[in-house]
Amino acid sequence: MATKKIFRISITVLLILVMGGIILYPKLKPLLSKEKNAQSSMRMAGSRANQPLMASGYVLVPTEMSELRKAVGSLLPDEEVELSFETSGKIVGIYFDEGTRVKKGDLLAKINDRPLQAQLLKLQAQLKLTEEKEFRQRQLLDRDAISRESYDQISTELQALQADIKLIEARIAETELRAPFDGIVGLRMISEGAIATTQTKIVRLVKVSPLKIEFSIPERYAGEVNPGYPISFNVDGFTEEFRAKVYAIEPKVELETRTIVLRALYPNKNEELKPGRYASVTVKLSQIENTVSIPTEAVIPEMDGEKVFILKNGKAEQRNVVIGLRTESHIQIKKGLNFGDTLLTTATLQLRESLPVQLDTLITNQNTVL
Repeated sequence: MATKKIFRISITVLLILVMGGIILYPKLKPLLSKEKNAQSSMRMAGSRANQPLMASGYVLVPTEMSELRKAVGSLLPDEEVELSFETSGKIVGIYFDEGTRVKKGDLLAKINDRPLQAQLLKLQAQLKLTEEKEFRQRQLLDRDAISRESYDQISTELQALQADIKLIEARIAETELRAPFDGIVGLRMISEGAIATTQTKIVRLVKVSPLKIEFSIPERYAGEVNPGYPISFNVDGFTEEFRAKVYAIEPKVELETRTIVLRALYPNKNEELKPGRYASVTVKLSQIENTVSIPTEAVIPEMDGEKVFILKNGKAEQRNVVIGLRTESHIQIKKGLNFGDTLLTTATLQLRESLPVQLDTLITNQNTVL
């Protein structure tokens, strides 16, 4: 009886365990899978830890760096003026063709001057008679035949006539519109027969050779740019780069923009460039020779500064650096790196101190001018 009782108890316990296993297995299965995956990951991580990280190397050599400052400039004519008469009157002649070249002193237009010409003829006739009278009076004075007062009277009359003639000639000159410098005339703004005043614009005269390039740079570069400083500029529609030299600098800083206005001269001998166009100006500033420069992407910014990684004895080594001049693609390193160091430029997020590294690319023939 005791044996049967023990057998029934054993069967009951076994059934309970089987039923419990059936109920608990779905809940225990994810935990078992996670533990298995964790063990697998640990084995893979251990395997990867033994493999070096692949990265690119950059051998540091002496470099010449210069900061290229971009600015938007405007092309200005060397000389430009809107011509007007100095007096009022009816235009009786226009002596230029629109869009043509003229020389300094060429007669461009004329106002009616017939009344002035008549006055000039009258004064010239009086002048001739007065000169003859003065000649006779001087001969008499030499022989003491007349008094000095009589001679002075005719001499003063002669001088007054000469002054009146010069005044009339000046007024006649005001009726003539002449080119003040060599250049190209534009489109005329008035026709022959119109009444012109001193405010009436007749034509624009422009000198396009040489051309002026006006642009601005930040005030902190004021001490670096002087007259004679070379610049380069580009104009839309032209593939070539043009070169010019600074000839004038505004002595005052613009208060609103905190910039300094400069002007440069471009010969424009072929007159291929036209004034009024925009130009993209490049100024080379802060030139530094024999310095350490590295690609921008190799620098890792941190809260307390910047750092980089170099390759030393097959492992990554962290270096804290002090940066200086920046260009579009490179940064100057003032402190922290030396010529000959092999800089790691890729995989910067995975790099750690003393991590084994293997180079997949090594750049040794960098351009030495940036």
